[in-house]
Amino acid sequence: MQIEIRELREADIRALADIEAQTFSMPWSARSFRILLENPYCFYFVALVDGRIVGGAGYTELCGEANIDNVVVAQSYRAQGIGQALLQALIAHGEARRITAFTLEVRVSNAAAIHMYEKFGFSSEGIRPGFYERPREDAVIMWRRQDII
Repeated sequence: MQIEIRELREADIRALADIEAQTFSMPWSARSFRILLENPYCFYFVALVDGRIVGGAGYTELCGEANIDNVVVAQSYRAQGIGQALLQALIAHGEARRITAFTLEVRVSNAAAIHMYEKFGFSSEGIRPGFYERPREDAVIMWRRQDII
């Protein structure tokens, strides 16, 4: 399977919003993704397999740090390295912009995602109680920091 990662385009938004709606209890809307495209501090990517969008991820840059806002992969394409490819693209893009720290929140019950983030050097640095709704759940706050010499 060949995975292509590229920047999000306007034409990709409907497919990405559909994956969100099928994945999350509180999905981002197509309008939310359109707003991100207009923000010069937001960087979003999509993953394609056989020309079909199967996932997306993005971050918002603030003061030399990146908040990874979203990582989503269509159900039928999970556990095939797509999330890892997206995360790798985000980190490479951020590092090229001299970002030295990445952070994200993830549901405490999402062991697969937590494991993936740990493989990329993220570590837990706290809990946000009740961060998620529908169902209500705490979030693990994870950080990946580079030592600056």
